[in-house]
Amino acid sequence: MTKYDESSITILKGLDAVRKRPGMYIGSTDKKGLHHLAWEIIDNSIDEIINGFGNKITVKINEDGSLTIADNGRGIPTGKHESGASTPEVIYTVLHAGGKFQSDGYKVSGGLHGVGASVVNALSDWMDVTIFRDGSIYNIKFEDGGKVQKPLKKTGTTNKTGTVVTFMPNQEIFKNINFSYTTISERMQESAFLLKELTVEVEDIPDKKTNIYHYDNGLISFVDYINEDKKTLHKVVSIKGTKNNIEVDIALQYTNSYHENILSFVNNVKTIDGGTHEVGFKTAITKAFNDYAKDKGLIKAKENTFEGSDAREGLTAVLNLKIPENILQFEGQTKGKLGTPIARSVVESIVYESLKYYLEENREISVAIIEKMNKSKIAREAARKAREEARNGKSRKSDAKSLSGKLTPAQTKNPKINELYIVEGNSAGGTAKKSRDRKFQAILPLRGKIINTEKATITDIFKNEEINAIVHCIGAGVGSEFDVKDINYDKVIIMTDADDDGAHIQCLLLTFFYRFMKPLIEEGHLYIAMPPLFKIDYGKKHEYCWTNDELKEIIKDKTNYKIQRYKGLGEMNPGPLWDTTMNPLTRNLIKVSIADSALADKRVSVLMGDLVEPRKEWINENVEFSLEDDYQMN
Repeated sequence: MTKYDESSITILKGLDAVRKRPGMYIGSTDKKGLHHLAWEIIDNSIDEIINGFGNKITVKINEDGSLTIADNGRGIPTGKHESGASTPEVIYTVLHAGGKFQSDGYKVSGGLHGVGASVVNALSDWMDVTIFRDGSIYNIKFEDGGKVQKPLKKTGTTNKTGTVVTFMPNQEIFKNINFSYTTISERMQESAFLLKELTVEVEDIPDKKTNIYHYDNGLISFVDYINEDKKTLHKVVSIKGTKNNIEVDIALQYTNSYHENILSFVNNVKTIDGGTHEVGFKTAITKAFNDYAKDKGLIKAKENTFEGSDAREGLTAVLNLKIPENILQFEGQTKGKLGTPIARSVVESIVYESLKYYLEENREISVAIIEKMNKSKIAREAARKAREEARNGKSRKSDAKSLSGKLTPAQTKNPKINELYIVEGNSAGGTAKKSRDRKFQAILPLRGKIINTEKATITDIFKNEEINAIVHCIGAGVGSEFDVKDINYDKVIIMTDADDDGAHIQCLLLTFFYRFMKPLIEEGHLYIAMPPLFKIDYGKKHEYCWTNDELKEIIKDKTNYKIQRYKGLGEMNPGPLWDTTMNPLTRNLIKVSIADSALADKRVSVLMGDLVEPRKEWINENVEFSLEDDYQMN
């Protein structure tokens, strides 16, 4: 059994003024930053489980808004630290103090920096820590950003082990103290998929809701969950192996879709930017299928072999590696990309040998997947052609015809500042053209709704006139051939009417960009415009508002006013549209981002895919329907 006591805790540096610059430690003080506090404490519990200590984590949203995280791990060491303070006091008040800096504390760990617990304490009004260890119960309390309110004290005896942490985020730092039951549940479900020995319970006490997650089949259940709303080509394939002390656990499955979805984790940390393990995996997949196809005569040697994008079309895969601390390397402080060099060869070797055997033993499935890859080759060539045409579009008559009467270009040709507004219909397009700053803003009106790219075939997608216009305007290709470095605009902005049709067009465009120009979102170039819903005239003044609540607030003390409800952008005059929606100094834009790849993929499949029942079920569970307030002129 590995040693884990007072001597395992190492202090690197004292706690700095975390409250003064919280963004340096948790990224932001919005909803995302608030939940980052939860992840820091939860990750400590996860590290216990991943190292074989304990099998349950409980997360509770309490009546007062505080959060409780409990595990049945070993319990934090309670003896006196070499610094003179109790070990729990050191862990929760000293930056860079933890049991992860010495190899005898944790063999495998996701939290490398040892800042989590103390940062959460520093950004909380109070924190209460109860420890079950060595047959005793201990408690320590903190207040006002990490000050010890009650020192560590033995409060009883027990036969349990583990740690329970309850904290209340500071209400001045975090303007909205409202932990999301859904957000926490989704994150904890993911952990349960990755650690099949783990049981997680998430409870929302005020709303009386509870979720319990446990998956005996681990990653197989994870892939089943991701693909449950898709048509699959075979049962989930499980690949496991250990080499050079690196444990590899992978599950994969092909679907009839055109999109790949690869999720990777290292020591339970999501590597959203990939890394050496993903490179090894992709190399092995491509090599295994090419070798099999050549050996069985399914492709001729003189023909072009499958490219990586062909081999991964329709593939869903989850990679989960356990890498010892002494060889673990992440690129950057966000731990979003694995840098451990040996992980590439380890994953490539294990995946290639396992997949080679699987293909030999499952000929019918292998042939079906390879037939799909052949279709992907054809589609890839079509995409490459579209990309080449887009690059040379300005000098080609066909492209000029494609954009004739549609695109109103910006005067300058600077892709670092130019913006493309994609608007709904010619009426809105006409207003937008009059409203814009012609130096750097281009306008592309759409004729009706674009094709639903989640349901349509690749052939139909590339035949669609509106899709082709968007591809040519952005100028960076499409699909696997899309290169974000070649985009013609710094911002691509979706601007639609504030009605059902406008919302549907937004969804269709977002689906297209997510599936065929995903780096545009990942690199922060896609936005949604926010035109106002109402204009309120009173006396010689006027105001705009974007929600019914704002409208109520504006008119509550007024007796003589006139309300104009904007049903469409075409109803707005150029001046107001510029002031409220297009002027960079006064407008509000929603930046489109991907917080969770697995969840985003699943949502797009459910809401935009072929299957009706899952969509109806999701809408009934998550959407509240209410009649819009009717305001009359007073």
